[in-house]
Amino acid sequence: MEAIAEWLVDFVHGFGYLGIFIMTFLESTFVPIPAEMTMIPAGYLAHQGEMNGGLALFFSVLGSLAGSLTNYYIAFHYGRKFLYNYGKYIWFPHERMEQLDHYFARHGEISTLTGRLIPMVRHFISFPAGLGKMDLRKFITYTSIGATIWMGILVIIGYFIGDNKAMVKHYTPYATLVVLFAVATGIIFYILHKKHTDKS
Repeated sequence: MEAIAEWLVDFVHGFGYLGIFIMTFLESTFVPIPAEMTMIPAGYLAHQGEMNGGLALFFSVLGSLAGSLTNYYIAFHYGRKFLYNYGKYIWFPHERMEQLDHYFARHGEISTLTGRLIPMVRHFISFPAGLGKMDLRKFITYTSIGATIWMGILVIIGYFIGDNKAMVKHYTPYATLVVLFAVATGIIFYILHKKHTDKS
């Protein structure tokens, strides 16, 4: 793992912002490359004066958005067709697709935003959004917000403690827990707000 981390530092250093874009694009599609392994080194390089932290964040969000849109379009154009034809064989009948459409019409924003902040879920949240025909502008907006929050946290970690691998290992899980707590809190407030709105 340490060798991979060093390789990623070299890759980001060698390819610069293009390297950040490529890695975050892959992370948001099918390749399980944790953003931590790209953005913490980027934050460290920003601390060293070899990168601009703001530009690193911008290209990471751009890469995340591009990867997410790729999954969205695959699910929207091909996933729906596949499930309409073969969904009944994998316990996904047409009624389930209609339920998914209805869900993302009502809750697509909070699902996409929070999904981008949850480990493992962030790699796959674009698929149900595409299957559920979530409004594209809303998908782009909330994907970008979620990506900005998470990538920003990683850049900050890398900037302040990226040269201390022991501290990175120690504090990154705490950052994840804080984000998950914020996500849970946000979801609770969202549910309460929805219930209040529905009653009005």
